[in-house]
Amino acid sequence: MRWVAAAGVLLVGTLGWSEWVHARSNGRRLGDVAPHGGREAIVVLGYRNRGRRANYINRYRLRAALRSIDVDRDESVIVLCGGAVGGAVAEADLLLRHLRDMLGYDGPVLLDRTSTTTWQNIEHAIPLIEEFDVVKIASNSLHAEKARAHLWKQRPDLARRLVRAREHRLGEVPLLKPYGAVRGLWSLRSL
Repeated sequence: MRWVAAAGVLLVGTLGWSEWVHARSNGRRLGDVAPHGGREAIVVLGYRNRGRRANYINRYRLRAALRSIDVDRDESVIVLCGGAVGGAVAEADLLLRHLRDMLGYDGPVLLDRTSTTTWQNIEHAIPLIEEFDVVKIASNSLHAEKARAHLWKQRPDLARRLVRAREHRLGEVPLLKPYGAVRGLWSLRSL
């Protein structure tokens, strides 16, 4: 029984820690723009996709992008990023198909079909988002923070327009969050 209790405490502790790490990361490296009005671009970072339809992580990122749309903005555009990294079809195209066909989104979309890294996601998205008043990045919280850090390095003037996306929800994707927290903290260590 002690082992079961210890395993339960370890599991609850790990899940709680990963929730805290994601929540903290969701609010870091943001800009200082006005909270409402203007035009917004929501950048969705593709995740290595081997099949011909959006994988679980890409579907999660699209849901996060949709709930990040601010109805008080004058215009909202979703920017889908990702080349053919894990398969023959560009991640941006897989994301677009799922966004339109499965999630029913019929709003404006811009595509980057060539990026293969997070750095390139941001680099290639810059020409697509630089005219917008507000920029949000939708991914898991630590990956979005990494992308925001890249934007601060590549275009600090544009990074000042960064606001929080709604990718973090307490209890959502609980089994992925510990892995995402460890992997994300490792990738953020040098930024």
